[in-house]
Amino acid sequence: MSESLHIVCPHCDAVNRVPAPRLDEDPNCGACKRQLFTGHPADLSSARFLKHIERSDLPVLVDFWAPWCGPCRTMAPFYEQATQRLEPRYRVVKVNTEEAQDIGARYAIRSIPTLALFRNGREIARQPGAMDTNSILGWVQQNSR
Repeated sequence: MSESLHIVCPHCDAVNRVPAPRLDEDPNCGACKRQLFTGHPADLSSARFLKHIERSDLPVLVDFWAPWCGPCRTMAPFYEQATQRLEPRYRVVKVNTEEAQDIGARYAIRSIPTLALFRNGREIARQPGAMDTNSILGWVQQNSR
């Protein structure tokens, strides 16, 4: 029997069990029936953030950003491209630190954009500053070992 992974739906936040070999088959959420992986980063509010990092068996890549931040806007299309290459092996999300100030404070986000990689609810790596697609992918790969 193959290992099942817990995947949090980016739409309804339901926790789904997906057999690991079926990740590449565009699995749908059992609750809302929408795709679990969309090729776009999921925008998470404070209320949703902890569930995604604590309940997902996948590593979670987070972009802490704000709409007024020029480097954040510059990095956004690169982050989108990286998402398309990282899914379904990673959950890729964005947290607007203006709207989720409690999350920014809890994780001591001092500059934006800041990327953070979480595994099993714990932060395992952090990188401040804007990056292009290849830099994001390289950083994720280097810190996923």
